[in-house]
Amino acid sequence: MRVGEICNRDVVTVDGDAPLREAAGIMREQHVGSVVVVSRDGNVIRPIGVVTDRDLVVAAFAADVDLDAVSIKDVMSADLIVATTEDDLWYTVQHMSDKGVRRLPVTDAAGALQGILALDDLIELVAESMNNLAGLIRHGQQREKRRQVRS
Repeated sequence: MRVGEICNRDVVTVDGDAPLREAAGIMREQHVGSVVVVSRDGNVIRPIGVVTDRDLVVAAFAADVDLDAVSIKDVMSADLIVATTEDDLWYTVQHMSDKGVRRLPVTDAAGALQGILALDDLIELVAESMNNLAGLIRHGQQREKRRQVRS
């Protein structure tokens, strides 16, 4: 399975030059815990960082920073790790685990933002797969019971 098959294509973004207050407002309005920080080059949107609700608390609120005086670029995760839509999903999950990231912007081969892969999406995928496996077991048990009744 490829990352592009599972990633969420509805990505909440914010411009890197926007003030922190804007990022906090977007997170509240969109009910998300992070935003992908982007730069725009014509019609191409490229991820340049991620800001999480924790980043806001640690870097801004706890340090008593003026939320309108500091830009998102000042607190975003600068060492951005991305996946491409063609990357192998389970390799990417291992990479996320190795790097300790819960959210990963997804780009096309040219680096344009295509989606986001989040831990929540992965848990949902695994849960669905486990449910399918449990159904397979139930089906096998029911088939075995029918064979025993016929005997």
